[in-house]
Amino acid sequence: MPDITTITVRPNGSLKVEGPFRLIDSVGNDIPVDKPVISLCRCGQSANKPFCDGTHKTCGFNGLEAHLAAPIPEIEKV
Repeated sequence: MPDITTITVRPNGSLKVEGPFRLIDSVGNDIPVDKPVISLCRCGQSANKPFCDGTHKTCGFNGLEAHLAAPIPEIEKV
């Protein structure tokens, strides 16, 4: 296993996460992960969010424009 976390954007697919990581839900609870490599949903249609279940293959998801290196947009401060 790598000693750093690597997140790979898969063309028209999930986010592959490998290496040491901690996954936390929207209210701050740990999501138990017992694997060294996981895939996170990017299409929003997975029945097992935040994990990918392959639904992107049948729901018409097109993530090609988002998998290429691009500048990170500025986040507006409120």
